[in-house]
Amino acid sequence: MQLHDVWFVLIAVLWTGYFFLEGFDFGVGVLTKLLARDRTEKRVLINTIGPVWDGNEVWLLTAGGATFAAFPDWYATLFSGFYLPLLLILLCLIIRGVAFEYRHKRPEDRWQSNWEHAIFWTSLIPAFLWGVAFANITRGVKIDEHKEYVGTVFDLLNVYSILGGLVTLTLFTFHGAVFTSLKTVGDIRDRSRKLATRLGVVTAVLALVFLVWTQVSRGDTASLVAMAVAVLALLGALGCNLAGREGWSFALSGITIAAAVAMLFLTLFPNVMPSSLNDAWSLTVTNASSTPYTLKIMTWCAGVATPLVLLYQSWTYWVFRKRIGTQHIADTH
Repeated sequence: MQLHDVWFVLIAVLWTGYFFLEGFDFGVGVLTKLLARDRTEKRVLINTIGPVWDGNEVWLLTAGGATFAAFPDWYATLFSGFYLPLLLILLCLIIRGVAFEYRHKRPEDRWQSNWEHAIFWTSLIPAFLWGVAFANITRGVKIDEHKEYVGTVFDLLNVYSILGGLVTLTLFTFHGAVFTSLKTVGDIRDRSRKLATRLGVVTAVLALVFLVWTQVSRGDTASLVAMAVAVLALLGALGCNLAGREGWSFALSGITIAAAVAMLFLTLFPNVMPSSLNDAWSLTVTNASSTPYTLKIMTWCAGVATPLVLLYQSWTYWVFRKRIGTQHIADTH
């Protein structure tokens, strides 16, 4: 295996980590409207992700930076062709971070309500758009012989990509509901588990259609195995949720996300961005990669930095591992 193959795998791992962690993060944001009955319960939901949401976004920065350094042509074509949806995601992430920090700065109902609306929409929109983006990358887009995207933003909105967006939205929300039941106590925990069951059923139907469509279009034996793991893990997460085993349910919903991302990257390889105009114009791990020397330096840097990032983020989750409920929210808030 050459270094450009190694970095393709590493980038897939980074995106898996991002969707696993930011997935429940987005899901909890959506649940502030779907699950919380009052402002105190919204505060409980926000507090479950308060210590970790910004750390979760490190995975996105790392994935984007790794793509820029390891596969500059892929990065250039992706960010120029998908400019508007990626810009919208970026704006949502900025506003979302501000909303978390500013919501409690003033006691007025209107002030807090506006920021709560912002948290909901800036969680829902990226959760949907990431699915649209990766569905288009897997399906193939209009790339010419100069490695440039020649389509329009409307070409990115097709039945397959919209289905992909609905899958990520429902899957992340289900993941967030399971996380909420794992991190809370009392009535909100029971209601989140019940909501997770309903969300899981919808997710299973949408995901099965999307994954089978992907497998039939571009899949092979390896992607079929990944699809089977994703489906079985999702069913297992539903079963564990019904049994009240939140820890197992959360682990299995995470495995579902990891297996689904693995399937998409397996259907891509050796392409990184297929061309729908001509297969010969597709970006591959070979023609889109940096020089071997650049990849070598990156490998050494990643070998040193990655364990440190994993250690401090694991420590953060360990420190804030306890459950919370409405009784932990002070009356003044």
